[in-house]
Amino acid sequence: MSRTAVALKYLSLLLASAVVLVPLAVVLLTSLKTQSEMANGGALSLPGNWLNFDNYATAFEQGAMLRAFGNTTLILVVSTTGTVLIGSMTAYAVDRFRFRLKKLVMGLFLLAALVPSVTTQVATFQVIDELGAFNTRWAPILLYTGTDIVSIYIFLQFIRSIPLSLDEAARIDGANSWTIYWKIILPMLRPAIATVVIVKGIAVYNDFYVPFLYMPDPELGTISTALFRFKGPFGAHWETISAGTVLVIVPTLVVFLALQRFIYSGFAAGSTK
Repeated sequence: MSRTAVALKYLSLLLASAVVLVPLAVVLLTSLKTQSEMANGGALSLPGNWLNFDNYATAFEQGAMLRAFGNTTLILVVSTTGTVLIGSMTAYAVDRFRFRLKKLVMGLFLLAALVPSVTTQVATFQVIDELGAFNTRWAPILLYTGTDIVSIYIFLQFIRSIPLSLDEAARIDGANSWTIYWKIILPMLRPAIATVVIVKGIAVYNDFYVPFLYMPDPELGTISTALFRFKGPFGAHWETISAGTVLVIVPTLVVFLALQRFIYSGFAAGSTK
């Protein structure tokens, strides 16, 4: 590889890193500034006091971050668990069972993944409202659990790598389909489960649209909608919003750094089996 190619490679890596790190640096610096420093300084100007945590206290108290973390955790745990169970069961049924119109079902799954979600928002809202789930925690739980087609394909990819001989041996010993799924298939799907939990969990944790639209009650706010409280009629308190943003980013960053190897190993295992 020539020196020019090496230089271009490292230059592209530096530019990509800057695109990711500069906005984070701006948010961190802004969270440590006072209101006057925010008004008179630039985006990358340094704060006068690096130990100014008043904005963090304001964000945590006035934004009801503790309650928001509780609502987010409940929604995330229930919806992620439902996604894992429904996705793995569906993938198991599609791969192992033989039934009419199987190809049509797979085609509909693919079609559902290709249809832009914005085109179905009115119908989705009407369904949630008719079910009586509007302005309750069940609204995002149902939407997050019932619309994840990608998880089905992830589980399907892994299940196809599990030999049918295991199913046949279990049936000889008297196991039914549920026993095979619960005691054989599901334990072998651990890499796929880890991948789905991490990817789905981050998506649910960061989502703003669904909680904002389907849970307008402030008592039901999540961490994403809690940040919206600091936008008033006379503008936004960016120093407080930045502090709240840092509080929201830290748990996601810690979990991702701790579990990133499961994401890479999960996708790699599914692509090579």
